[in-house]
Amino acid sequence: MFATLKSGRLEVTLLSSLAEGADRLVALEVLKVPGSILEVVLPLEREDYMQDFESVESKREFEELFSCARSVRRVAQKHSRNEAYEQAGRYIVDHCDVLIALWDGKPAAGQGGTAEIVEYARKKNRPLIWIHTEDPVQVTIELRRT
Repeated sequence: MFATLKSGRLEVTLLSSLAEGADRLVALEVLKVPGSILEVVLPLEREDYMQDFESVESKREFEELFSCARSVRRVAQKHSRNEAYEQAGRYIVDHCDVLIALWDGKPAAGQGGTAEIVEYARKKNRPLIWIHTEDPVQVTIELRRT
């Protein structure tokens, strides 16, 4: 995510893959901000990616949010789905001003999971806002280290 001040108003741009759960929660909230922008980063071709969504409702929600996107980027094709997910997460870290992670703090369940992307952001010295999903009132802010 990044933000700029234009004509005395804050403009927020969200980079998101619109995965089920936290990605969509954040997107829904950011889109409530007047002038906000959604840029979608897809790990796979759209139709292929949608096969990972569990329900018709989830696919409908994805389509609704996807239709709000100002731009869509598809990361380079990878050998596996997990590699594609990791690449999308890394792209977001590489192109954001601050990473917002809704995360339980547990190790990654698979390649490209939240834990791996948070660790990548830390290695890249990217500012991080970590909302602890097991206790959402607990928020950790990590600024750039010198």
